[in-house]
Amino acid sequence: MTLPSSPADPVRNTVPRKTPRIHRAWLVAAVTVLALVAAAAFRSTTGAFFEPLESEFGWTRSQLSTAVTINLVVYGLVAPFAATLLERFSMRFVAAMALGLVSAGAGLAVFVSEVWQLWLLWGGLVGIGTGAIALVFGAVVANRWFAARRGLVMGIFSAANACGQLIFLPTIVHLTGLHGWRTASLLVAGFALAIVPLLFWPFANSPAEAKTTAYGAAEANATTATTKTRPAGNAMAETLGVLRHAMRFRAFWILAFTFWICGWSTNGLIQTHFIPASHDHGMPATTASGLLALIGVFDIIGTIASGWLTDRVRPWLLLVFYYGLRGASLLTVHSLLGPTVEPVLWIFILFYGLDWVATVPPTVVLCRQYFGPVRAAVVFGWVFAFHMVGAGVGALTAGIGRDLSGSYLIAWITAAVLCFLAAASLFLLPGSRKAVEAEPESVPDELDPSRVD
Repeated sequence: MTLPSSPADPVRNTVPRKTPRIHRAWLVAAVTVLALVAAAAFRSTTGAFFEPLESEFGWTRSQLSTAVTINLVVYGLVAPFAATLLERFSMRFVAAMALGLVSAGAGLAVFVSEVWQLWLLWGGLVGIGTGAIALVFGAVVANRWFAARRGLVMGIFSAANACGQLIFLPTIVHLTGLHGWRTASLLVAGFALAIVPLLFWPFANSPAEAKTTAYGAAEANATTATTKTRPAGNAMAETLGVLRHAMRFRAFWILAFTFWICGWSTNGLIQTHFIPASHDHGMPATTASGLLALIGVFDIIGTIASGWLTDRVRPWLLLVFYYGLRGASLLTVHSLLGPTVEPVLWIFILFYGLDWVATVPPTVVLCRQYFGPVRAAVVFGWVFAFHMVGAGVGALTAGIGRDLSGSYLIAWITAAVLCFLAAASLFLLPGSRKAVEAEPESVPDELDPSRVD
């Protein structure tokens, strides 16, 4: 006969403790960050290659800027189509192909002998690869895997660009000085390939595929939130259709305009030309690369903080502050650069770094509020395309201006004025003067684009 256990029985009354387990969404987010870092690594280090390429091949600053411009424009134009492909097909497949293209473009660049080859590799292969896993990739992952903390996650993904800059830029400059720019380019190619195995685990295309739910999703809504039906029809036609729809509304054009200026003043100007501009003022390339990497440190802090604020403050107000601060900082940079790093230059590095891509989380949320959760990723893809086209125009304009005048002064002033215009344009957003509370999965009547023509 089996006797019932007594309350004092230390064995039978032991209640097993639940081991804390990390939600799969955070592992997926970690792999996404690595992929974004790999994609950003080569783009963020091209400015470090300008001097050695000029010395070896005799190419002008405008010719090298053209390679960067092609890269940024292709990168931006691929992004909205990548958003549709990511929504229709395997995110794992798209990301693996993209990283392969980045690796091929960076690796084959060591064999170039003509500038058009650099345009093809930097602009074509790397542009397509980085465009396919741009921040649009992060937006799809955030929308699919996170029902809560979406703004924070987008802030983390945005900061991944800074991580690429922070991790690789000093290393690239150091390797370039010791072993030449080809060794540095091969390092980026190898890192991009090393990320591919992680796309098979722990990455997963959706919570349903991983037999779980989105982070923060209620169990009752698990099927609705995580199961996805692949839409029918042509991906390109659908992407262009979303663009035609969005172009009818003022909100899209304001977001596109502000992001165009965002790209001009960050990727196009600072990321591409800060090192050569500092060199013009007598600053060593190693020092300038360290400062640009430090901007990346503050960018990580600022972008994650921006994601946190986006969950709590009206996004358009954040953007007004970000663009205004950026414009003010750009007005000072020409007078701050010199052979040595003066204390006032640290102030620019701090403020500009905090503001680098802090604009991304609020812009993603505004796309969702104005155009709804179904179109949000593709609409942001088109807004992001404007960002990179603006970056390309900014990179080329700064390079031409430098060749013609021997100085970047006009480039700094132009970018500052554009930032002030971006801040002012946000007051024209529909509903921007109202305290609008948007539900996560709905579009409020006040923000319905069909009502604001």
